[in-house]
Amino acid sequence: MDVDTLTHQRTNVGAGRVALIACGALAREILAVNRANGAEHFALRCLPAILHNHPEQIAPAVEREIYLAKSDGYEEIFILYADCGTGGALDEVCRRHDVARLPGPHCYAFFEGVEQQAARQEVTSFYLTDFLARQFDTFVTKPLGLAAHPELKDLYFGNYERLVYLAQTDDDSLTRKAESAAETLGLRFERRFTGYGDLATALSGL
Repeated sequence: MDVDTLTHQRTNVGAGRVALIACGALAREILAVNRANGAEHFALRCLPAILHNHPEQIAPAVEREIYLAKSDGYEEIFILYADCGTGGALDEVCRRHDVARLPGPHCYAFFEGVEQQAARQEVTSFYLTDFLARQFDTFVTKPLGLAAHPELKDLYFGNYERLVYLAQTDDDSLTRKAESAAETLGLRFERRFTGYGDLATALSGL
């Protein structure tokens, strides 16, 4: 990668601040935690949430954003992504640039807690967060073609038994959306209120 090209005509806008390079699916929650903490020294730099549908693109996109954040003079950089299907590629990027990321295999594990989620071993559960409950059609139904071809539901979700909604907020409308998603997929529904979980802990620690 041509670093000179990336740094050309950049400014020192990040002096004394921390760049948070994050998945767009976490943006609302990150902003809520930062507001609660009065964390004005953070600058949120989000990548498109749709990258989750193309995990091979996550690590290169994050690396490019790291180069840009460095060229903008940010004092510190923190990656608000889990591995998210990159197969270790994101960790390699973090090692190369000496930056840290949130631990965990998937972003939804942040909310319930990575250790607790791993202990549950719920391999037959499909998870929704507030973001995915809100954007279910955009990120699940349409990309998988379920609206036009409902028969594909069993192909994609035949091994799942229930949909678990990890709720960050008490929002009845989002709960109804999550219940509707479970009905669409033919799965039992369960709601767990998690709040912001490990995400809040990590941001407070920064």
